[in-house]
Amino acid sequence: MPAENFIKLHEKDNVFVALRGVARGTIVQIGANSFPTVQDVSLAHKIAARDITSGEVIYKYGMPIGTATQDIPAGNNVHVHNVKSNYTATVYRAEESGVSEDSI
Repeated sequence: MPAENFIKLHEKDNVFVALRGVARGTIVQIGANSFPTVQDVSLAHKIAARDITSGEVIYKYGMPIGTATQDIPAGNNVHVHNVKSNYTATVYRAEESGVSEDSI
């Protein structure tokens, strides 16, 4: 479990979502690994659950939501300043149309 302050919404996700506002420097414990939040994190905002490399796809709810535009170390906020949106109506409608996420 990431910590009582964050939730991982799907096993494929590489981000955690804040369950409440979290102050910079709060330790996120994952098994034997831990890291601090690098900035204050607002309710429902995302942080990198591990180091994410530039060009890597960002997953939330098990779905691709964007691509990292720079390296994002674990604990850093993940938002429009370091992610390019990959949103398309195809991703939004995939489940509805029966298309597998692997074919998107």
